[in-house]
Amino acid sequence: MSLLLALGNLEIPNFHMNKAIFLDRDGVINQERKDYVKTIDELKIFENISEIILKLKKNNYLIIVITNQSAINRGLTNIKKLNEIHNDIQNQLAKSNTQIDAFYFCPHRPDENCLCRKPKPGLILKASEDFDIDLKSSWMIGDNNSDILAGQNAGCKSIKIKNNLDLPIILQDLLKNSSF
Repeated sequence: MSLLLALGNLEIPNFHMNKAIFLDRDGVINQERKDYVKTIDELKIFENISEIILKLKKNNYLIIVITNQSAINRGLTNIKKLNEIHNDIQNQLAKSNTQIDAFYFCPHRPDENCLCRKPKPGLILKASEDFDIDLKSSWMIGDNNSDILAGQNAGCKSIKIKNNLDLPIILQDLLKNSSF
């Protein structure tokens, strides 16, 4: 997919492409559990996430969750329960008049060697096709090395956070930076 339209010798940027913030889910949007978030009852959304997403959307970023959910293929949960979790996140965000544009998840265990499990870039590349995203103008934000590598492997800029409390400070700095 070319980001430029050729016009003779003059190259004109293709301005219709979208920019996105790809967010990991567990540890960024909600508390991570060592035994996986398997049901709505186990979901604890961070209090600051609505404000963060609202601010990013006001700056014309699509918000797309990219998440490994091997609990599905481990038999600990199923896609129906995962969708209920994602719907609950959306319902919580709606109270602040915001939303996540899409959720992309990998159900595979690490030993299944799929193309979608982070650090492989499959889910980010699929989202970029679905939403016409300029990956060079987009960011992957997560709390694990696999998140950062997935973003880099897809051609995004990447930021690793230590915890959710880092997120507002990092995003405030990035939004002030004209190159963001």
